[in-house]
Amino acid sequence: MIINTGQRTDIPAFYPEWFANRLKEGFVCVRNPYNPIQVSRYQLNPEVVDVIGFCSKNPAPFFPYLDLVKDYGQYWFVTITGYDKDIEHNVPDKYKILEDFKYLSSKVGTNAIGWRYDPIFIDEKYTVDFHLNRFEEFAKELDGYTNTVVISFIDIYAKVKRNFPEAKPVTRDERIKLGKEIIEIAKSHNMTVKPCGEGDYLSRFGADCRGCMTVETYEKAIGKRLIVPATQSSRKECACYLHCDIGAYDTCAHLCKYCYANNDFDQVAVNRKMHDPKSPFLIGDYRIDDIIKDVPQKSWVDNQLNIFDFI
Repeated sequence: MIINTGQRTDIPAFYPEWFANRLKEGFVCVRNPYNPIQVSRYQLNPEVVDVIGFCSKNPAPFFPYLDLVKDYGQYWFVTITGYDKDIEHNVPDKYKILEDFKYLSSKVGTNAIGWRYDPIFIDEKYTVDFHLNRFEEFAKELDGYTNTVVISFIDIYAKVKRNFPEAKPVTRDERIKLGKEIIEIAKSHNMTVKPCGEGDYLSRFGADCRGCMTVETYEKAIGKRLIVPATQSSRKECACYLHCDIGAYDTCAHLCKYCYANNDFDQVAVNRKMHDPKSPFLIGDYRIDDIIKDVPQKSWVDNQLNIFDFI
């Protein structure tokens, strides 16, 4: 099966010790964000967990614990955008993250790491030309360290309106202009662009519009064929295979203005005070009224076939 860590928060950046402890103890408890007394308990064991998916803006705090995941399949997305502290308040220096990306790539391999340059928005400071210049600069740095770059354009969800009221949708003409040129830049640096939740309008320029975190992505990362159960994306535009996220909303302290996972920035500080690295839960601990369900788990690897037999 697949365990994800990065749809609700940034565990490598802010909770590396906690996740290390979960790996050592071999299980993790996750509250249902919509019904908190319902708790899912997952085994963390490479015999049943085929891949751990990471998504981080700052993977380096987890580097001391990389040996704990060496027996698991892994796929890492590292987000590196051109935004400054006015947008990404607590994200470290981007040139440091570029070096950390290269280090991580050397550990897991280019098939197991991708770069995210998203979400893209446009204003008087962050213009089309700004994005193209910064994307080209970063692509040059990451040439040879990944073969995938994901882009998306900002979605103005209710939480984005609240936390970033000045944000505006990117027009279709701007999306096409940016997308087309980004695809050409990426190609020149040996990367394929995978738009995230953008439909297929960029496919005619050379983008791979089949999804950014697909079963094929995981298979290529681990070199094995997976037989996965059916699942349904929370967004009709999304073709990714997202499964079993162990994070929690309102816990990411990067405090990016465009964030899709934080509803309330003030609540982030409250939740982080309730974090205990020794707890089975990311935030808080067991409660007297918890209804705990041990999730059935098994490996999805097809031991009869090797993915490289089809390449």
